[in-house]
Amino acid sequence: MSNKGRLYIIATPIGNLKDFTFRAVDILQEVDHIFAEDTRTSITLMKHYNITTNLDSYHEHNKTQKIPKIIKLLNEGKNIGLISDAGTPTISDPGYKLIRACIDEEINIIPIPGASAVTAALSASGLPSDSFFFLGFLPQKKGRKKKISFLKSLENTIIIFESPHRLLKTLRELHDELGERPIIVARELTKLYEEIIRGNFNSVIEFFESKKVKGEIVIIIGKDDDRIYF
Repeated sequence: MSNKGRLYIIATPIGNLKDFTFRAVDILQEVDHIFAEDTRTSITLMKHYNITTNLDSYHEHNKTQKIPKIIKLLNEGKNIGLISDAGTPTISDPGYKLIRACIDEEINIIPIPGASAVTAALSASGLPSDSFFFLGFLPQKKGRKKKISFLKSLENTIIIFESPHRLLKTLRELHDELGERPIIVARELTKLYEEIIRGNFNSVIEFFESKKVKGEIVIIIGKDDDRIYF
């Protein structure tokens, strides 16, 4: 039996702090160290659940320095919990490189499932969910047009993350390239001002042109099929 520690990939709430599993709380209380994308965000969750485990940062900008430290701790037999700002780590969040390093070291990697904006939005979208393509965030500059053009070839439901200040630009660019489609925009899921706007590109663009947009956003696009328009 290996004396190495285990790496737990732990999903955290995407907004509402009650969307957290009993198992996740237990694991975070039991591991030796927690590495979080943003410790300032994670400390709120930890205080809410009285988790006092040592907390350190692991994010896109310090991964080169932190991966060797985490691997060393795991090889010494320490158990590590990895969390992101919200939702499931490594889903459009840093973590891929750490996972690969752990695989190379034959360290046991254990997913602790929970909240994800991808599945939360899709489940309530009203668009086909039997097959979907998750893009994450579109490139801001290089490769953006190519990525959007690629989406035209897909028959699946398409899921995209976006920030509030780029929402209208992205919706317009998608509309120009894909033509009219049924879509939803899900904003602030599980939070106080949660809203899910359903329609087509024209109606949804018109809706958001008349209001200030805030919060985390998921765009879901259906194929051009009369049977699934709202």
